[in-house]
Amino acid sequence: MSIVLQGSTSGSVTLQEPAVAGTTVLTLPAVSGTVITTGSSGGVSQSMLATGVAGTGPAFSAYQSSGQTLSSATATKLNFQTEEFDTNNNFDSTTNMRFTPTVAGYYQVNGGLSNNTGTQTVLYIYKNGGVVKTGTNGSMFLGTVSAIIYLNGSSDYIELYGYFASGTTANTGVQNTYFQAAMIRAA
Repeated sequence: MSIVLQGSTSGSVTLQEPAVAGTTVLTLPAVSGTVITTGSSGGVSQSMLATGVAGTGPAFSAYQSSGQTLSSATATKLNFQTEEFDTNNNFDSTTNMRFTPTVAGYYQVNGGLSNNTGTQTVLYIYKNGGVVKTGTNGSMFLGTVSAIIYLNGSSDYIELYGYFASGTTANTGVQNTYFQAAMIRAA
């Protein structure tokens, strides 16, 4: 059985029962708007994200494709040449090695730094040129950092810096040195 609703000027909407046994419930909101389904086309706008509708915010994942030599006891910006994905082209893997999202919101940020020395490893998430979060060794050869950070969607950017506490230099490990971020909630 189907229910057909005719539009006031043209077109129609058809509700049709599923081809499986059981009960299916469709709950519509008590406010006017657009119902988005998996079959919908087009993107999700900033205004839709701001109203709490789940959407497709920016996300990226990048790693080092070649090792980087870091001096001892010096915070050094890490280079990430290989992007696994960059859903909105907001990560610069050629010049600045930074993530500058164009949608305001709260972002889950993760980083890992592998080294060949087995010494203390410290990772810093920098926002707009200054440290906002710090992480240290998960093991002697891998340090990690993870945080939720607000980014304004226009001028805010984040970078990942690494630090080794002892020794003269250390080389980063390829692919295990990574930088990721994904929007988890609109502003």
